[in-house]
Amino acid sequence: MAARYDLVIVGMGSAGLVAAEFAARLGLRVAAVESDRIGGDCLWTGCVPSKTLLAAARAAHTMRTAERHGLPAVEPEIDHARVWRRIREVQQEIASTDDSPERYEAMGVQLVRGRARLAGPHAVAVEGRTLETRFVLLCTGSRPAVPELPGLAEAGFETSESVFELEAPPASWVVIGGGPIGTELAQGFRRLGMDVSLLQRGTRLLPRDEPELTQRLADRLRDEGVDVQLETSVERVEVSNGKKVVYGREGRWEADGLLVAAGRTPAIAGLGLEEVGVRAGARGVEVDAHLRTSVPSIYAVGDVAGRYLFTHSAAAEAGVALRNMFFPGKDKPAELVPWCTFTDPELAHAGLTVSEARERYGKDAEAATIELTRSDRARAEAETEGRIVLALRKDKIVGAHILAPSAGELIHELVLAIRKGIRLRKLFELVHVYPTISTSISMLAGEAAVENALRYRRLVRKESA
Repeated sequence: MAARYDLVIVGMGSAGLVAAEFAARLGLRVAAVESDRIGGDCLWTGCVPSKTLLAAARAAHTMRTAERHGLPAVEPEIDHARVWRRIREVQQEIASTDDSPERYEAMGVQLVRGRARLAGPHAVAVEGRTLETRFVLLCTGSRPAVPELPGLAEAGFETSESVFELEAPPASWVVIGGGPIGTELAQGFRRLGMDVSLLQRGTRLLPRDEPELTQRLADRLRDEGVDVQLETSVERVEVSNGKKVVYGREGRWEADGLLVAAGRTPAIAGLGLEEVGVRAGARGVEVDAHLRTSVPSIYAVGDVAGRYLFTHSAAAEAGVALRNMFFPGKDKPAELVPWCTFTDPELAHAGLTVSEARERYGKDAEAATIELTRSDRARAEAETEGRIVLALRKDKIVGAHILAPSAGELIHELVLAIRKGIRLRKLFELVHVYPTISTSISMLAGEAAVENALRYRRLVRKESA
């Protein structure tokens, strides 16, 4: 028998979890369909396992480089299987608390297990059952993109969906793809004692970030022993003497393990989009400025809609979609979405790069930069390899880029400044705690304030002789 709901959510990853709780607290009748584990990519294949791995890698690196802090360096004894067990322990802790099915069922959300398919503008079919609903929210996420390479399937490979399921990792890796996932894991693997070659097709790692900072990060990875290869075209994969061998025009690389981190593709297969008239393209489900698809009762958010492929963006979009469904007025999702690659140091990004600002604003664009070597906190912690770069338009901040410890924490002050159109010098009015890395932002703002004051030096009152 068909059931009647206010909202049916398809996919219980980052966006689905937020939408389910929001809708339940509004007193709406909610069903959530999930064919796999509650928590989605973030919990099981993305943010949580990768950051847990990187925490272990950072601890190993600190031991190995302890002389920076006046302590004897110690080469850590690393049990890879134990590190991978801890990853699963952290996942299970979250899965049994914040992301537990019981928690959502207690809110009144009906969890429906199985694969969903749109059966009409107001209906979702799941394993022979039809869920009738006022609105549908599609948040099925994305999957790792796998390039068509001769021999790849036969050789065998890992992606972010499988690498954390290993009992223990291989002793060496070839990583294909120099985006956030590939770059983070290449550094993490290396710090945990594995040999790593990182192959990137483009001219630099992390091509969406500030070029100068990505170059510094690539140099850091090389210093730590990662074989970073840029402008590398991978042509085929073979297995030789038990090793996976990757061939390109520029050379060959072999290792025990192969990780493919070549981007993401929207998870839309089997949803029945065409049958109900929901348009989709290469980037995913097409949505309007209010996250509504070509069928007015069906919305799509997160990776499946292809705007920004980040957990935090998906969660924010879920809130916007629900407000547009059930409240008067029409909200729009944020266009200013920051992100951070959690290497060490971290690389955070918001708004325009310096070159993008110059292309858009011409002579009105300029850059303001400060090295971490000027930060007392960075000196104290022996973490001076970094820089803050701001893109400005007539002193207003239009882009912010930070290569520094905890850059993902620092970026939010600058995101607010970009969103509110705040001039750099005005940030000097905010008193920053000393000693922190964020004091560097205050120093940049102070320099801008002094330059502005110098324009009016004729007004300075001087004591008469």
